[in-house]
Amino acid sequence: MTDSLVALREYRQLAPWSLRDLARLSAAILEASGVRPVNAAAKTLPNERTIRFYVNRGLVSPPEGKGNAAVYSYRHLLQILAVKLRQMEGATLATIAQELKEMSGDVLERRVAASLGTALPPPVELPLTLEDIPSRGRAGRALRSFLARRASEEETPESRSTTWHRIPVSRGVELHLQQDHPLLRRGIDHEEIAAAIRLSVTRLLAEREPENETLDPATLPQG
Repeated sequence: MTDSLVALREYRQLAPWSLRDLARLSAAILEASGVRPVNAAAKTLPNERTIRFYVNRGLVSPPEGKGNAAVYSYRHLLQILAVKLRQMEGATLATIAQELKEMSGDVLERRVAASLGTALPPPVELPLTLEDIPSRGRAGRALRSFLARRASEEETPESRSTTWHRIPVSRGVELHLQQDHPLLRRGIDHEEIAAAIRLSVTRLLAEREPENETLDPATLPQG
């Protein structure tokens, strides 16, 4: 399975959409993918009026429900993307309508993924911020919730700080601190940190020293 197909299928989790949400999403996908049309007439991104026109022409299946209750599925998104991508390639609406009529859902999905290419971002990376998404309606709330959840999942301690500081303490002892550790955020000098660790190690060794055993001076922390 190609990377673009994997990324495209992630959008299925966001369905269903209202007309407004679907228009925004399909336009954002095309814009982010960087597909360039062969003629200027096809460069206009889909909007609500465009989608209604496609439905009336039979290029896109009618939505489920009517009026404000109308919702669109993942297949509707694929159909809209397919129409715009073929228009960008120079095909006429009549040709596109015939192609879509003979195309199964699986073939349609793979065709769209191939046309969008590897530049297609997954939903969480789409340049569509939470502020851009309407809070009203089930589809809008689902999209906001999905993006917020994915962003939260990726915000792990490992992703927040990947830079490590190595602080030599003594022979055989080295301290590793992440960039966002309080000791570093407060500007404490590396040598001051090392000295504190050496003192702790010295005390620990002294506490655990057997009564009749003399420690080798070479094993003691060097201050």
